Amino acid sequence: MVVILIGFYILFPVLAIWLCFRYEFFNKIGAVFICYLVGITVGNIGIIPESAFHVQESLSEAAVALSLPLLLFSMNVRRWLKIAGKALLSMLGATIAIIIIAFVGYAMINDRIPDAWRLGGMAIGVYTGGTPNLAAIKTALNVDSTTFIIMHTYDTFISLIYLIFCMTVAQRVFNIWLPRFSLAANNRGGAAGAMETEDIHSYTGMFRRGTVLALGGATLLSLLVVGLAMGLASLVPASYATSVAILTITTGGIACSFVPKIRNLDKTFQFGMYIILIFCLVVGSMANLRDLININWSLMFFVSFCVFGSLLLHGIFCRIFKIDTDTYIITSVSAICSPPFVPVVASALKNKEIILSGLTTGIVGYAVGNYLGISLAYIFRAMLG
Repeated sequence: MVVILIGFYILFPVLAIWLCFRYEFFNKIGAVFICYLVGITVGNIGIIPESAFHVQESLSEAAVALSLPLLLFSMNVRRWLKIAGKALLSMLGATIAIIIIAFVGYAMINDRIPDAWRLGGMAIGVYTGGTPNLAAIKTALNVDSTTFIIMHTYDTFISLIYLIFCMTVAQRVFNIWLPRFSLAANNRGGAAGAMETEDIHSYTGMFRRGTVLALGGATLLSLLVVGLAMGLASLVPASYATSVAILTITTGGIACSFVPKIRNLDKTFQFGMYIILIFCLVVGSMANLRDLININWSLMFFVSFCVFGSLLLHGIFCRIFKIDTDTYIITSVSAICSPPFVPVVASALKNKEIILSGLTTGIVGYAVGNYLGISLAYIFRAMLG
């Protein structure tokens, strides 16, 4: 049974990616949500024995550790430094906004939800980067799978409302008190090059012989980074070992990205996202559906407050620094919803010029989200207990 279960975890994400590639309906839902939904279904119909829990836990932790370096190998830090200054300034504003809002929200629910400081850390991670950061911080802070799934479920629902707002009336609303986008006013920093995204079509060609061999080498390098991180983690107290491991893995992945031959390996980002889909499927199957039926209003409030509170505070920041509406919206989307939604929102805003800024700042969020989420979670706990 265990072998069949592991095979299912490994192979189903391939089907999820194919469905999104083949059918627009599934693509709109997204492979991440499909894996969560199928995982929750499989985990709650009674076919997975309770004895499989340790296998599930080990597989979810391994998936996070292995995927992080693969996601970071393709980073180009030097190029990022040349990209639009206002976009990076806006991303800084979005980051500051979620840190402040997450702390205020944590303070408001601290007496109602046990270990609310962990939720604060996850909120900072997911609203500066995305699912990979949320997954990593979940592991680093030892958040139980049910709490993780509940928070992610609420996040999906609230983020949908947020996206509808951004794609419909947000531009008209914020044009009232922010400058309108002007290409001449934005420093594009020269040639941009292609950016890695989670677009479903970017998975095409992963099974070519040369790509498979390159990904094999990248996987071995990722395992080496993970091994080094595990070694360093063994030198610190057990209560901090997981956090040290995750941060070391993140640092190792970024360091490797400075090597051109590693950075130019094809499809490492996509392969890392595929492993994240495995994580989503496993964690979904570990959740108890009965805990999802009854809404946790404190947690729902916290997620809503983080999304819309950070949006408003970020807008105030952009007003102070005279950042245009389109740059504000696209960097907000890249932070709160992650890069895959950038082209969609840019199309709704009828401004293709902002796609690069959104993708760039979103991937910056992938890199910094783990550091901020983990470190600030512990700071929150130290400040309020």
